[in-house]
Amino acid sequence: MNKQNMIKNILLFLVIFLSLNLILKSCQPSEEQTSILDQGDFGFITTENTYSRTDTIEVEMKNNTEETITIPSSCPEEPFNVLHYENAEWVQITSTPEINCEEAVEYVLEPGQSAIIPYDNWSYSLFSQMGRFKVAYTLGEKTYETNEFIVEEEGVFSKLWNAILYRPTYNALIFFAYVVPGHSLGLAIILLTILIRTLLLAPSQKAMKAQRRMQEIQPKLEAIKEKYKGDQAKISQETMALWKEQKVNPMGSCLPLLFQLPVLLALFWVIKSGLNPDKIHLLYTTYENFSLSNINTQFLGMDLMKVNIYVLPLIVGLLQFVQMKLTMAKTAGGKKKGKEMAIANNMMTYMMPVMIAVFTASLPAGVGIYWGTSTFYGIFQQYFVNKGGKGKKKGKDDKNSDDVKVRVIENNS
Repeated sequence: MNKQNMIKNILLFLVIFLSLNLILKSCQPSEEQTSILDQGDFGFITTENTYSRTDTIEVEMKNNTEETITIPSSCPEEPFNVLHYENAEWVQITSTPEINCEEAVEYVLEPGQSAIIPYDNWSYSLFSQMGRFKVAYTLGEKTYETNEFIVEEEGVFSKLWNAILYRPTYNALIFFAYVVPGHSLGLAIILLTILIRTLLLAPSQKAMKAQRRMQEIQPKLEAIKEKYKGDQAKISQETMALWKEQKVNPMGSCLPLLFQLPVLLALFWVIKSGLNPDKIHLLYTTYENFSLSNINTQFLGMDLMKVNIYVLPLIVGLLQFVQMKLTMAKTAGGKKKGKEMAIANNMMTYMMPVMIAVFTASLPAGVGIYWGTSTFYGIFQQYFVNKGGKGKKKGKDDKNSDDVKVRVIENNS
């Protein structure tokens, strides 16, 4: 497995790892927050002191009594009272979005237990105004209030992200859900994924071909390393000469991937939270009268808004394994890889699918449908890239291989 191939897979690994790390990190309170939560009978704070309008406000609570505390669901209304400071006084603001409350549950806090309640269904409707806020909750005869927090305007990057990537992708998903039979979310995700992958076909095809070309010249690179072992300067010189001779760009498989990542990440986040009623302000006027509740989230026996632990992760993991095998397939005329390279190859081939399967099992099934569709598309694309490269330049490569041998012999004299 060449370095470019490893870089590509490492980039994919880092994106997934950092995403999961951010999710897990957001669930861990700071030491200061923990200290405040332990004060009084009922700890009640926000997870941050400052939010942007695109952030999800989260309230953390802790039961410091010896008795169980039960907080009933108020769906579709917000969990706790939200107060906004305006005209020199605290004013309560409310919102009742169109939410499916069938699965709304009450929060039961045992003694010493804590929980975080997100306002993900009410973030924009309640916190679209900037300024000072706090959250209040009446428990028994006593009213508890969180710390004051600030909601400020989102940064330039967030505005560009929403305008250029997230909002167009979000509206594309709603468009497909609007036009497909039965307003099927599953079909909408598949069609949107195919559309995005097709739009990115040119850069991804270029990356795959560049990666394949690097695999084809790998034996020549290994020959140079063996011939000039211990002379790093000479190895670098000969490697650069070979790249130039073969018209290979070592970053050719990485740069197109970096170009694709923002678009694919936007697609990922849209599918992950696209049916949140709090996002309807992002809809174009064409769909402003379309109710998100009309979208059918059932697909192939799965609820795409819920986690599917067993079947879907196995399918996605298997598809990822097939794609990895195709990506690392031995090129025509390729030599047997060294022991270290073979170990690295096997680690990527087997560990990546396992990691993707675990990733799929931890998120709503809709994300798994997206990932599986994208991987299936990539399998066909990689197959044709591999097929097109077999024997196509065999004669030319043989000639170039002889040139390398002659040049090495001459330099040895």
